[in-house]
Amino acid sequence: MLDLVQVTAWTRMFAGYAGTESFAAAARETFDPCKPCNLCRAVSHARDASRQHGPAVPSSGGERLILIFERSPVFVASFAEQAWPDARPARALRLSGEVPVPPPRGLAPIALNWPLPFNGTRRGFP
Repeated sequence: MLDLVQVTAWTRMFAGYAGTESFAAAARETFDPCKPCNLCRAVSHARDASRQHGPAVPSSGGERLILIFERSPVFVASFAEQAWPDARPARALRLSGEVPVPPPRGLAPIALNWPLPFNGTRRGFP
């Protein structure tokens, strides 16, 4: 609990110094042991008093450490047997008409994406 009060005191001190000084200077002033605030002094006195008087709750003898062990449930992954689904028979598409061979000359430059020579044939091209 005293640690929480000490952090609160440092935060208040830093916020006060940071308003007028740089970040580094504010940190240096906050943690300077020669300049404690009233809250820091109160925390210091409370710590000294708790060291002199001992713990608030008396112990019942020797130090005991109680360990609790709970076994976690075992995870077992099981997979159900699955068969491959029956495949439908593959069918080729049927064409409704005959494919024109050779392609019409009017579409050849568009389909091949190159210009035809002057005589309109494809001779001389690879």
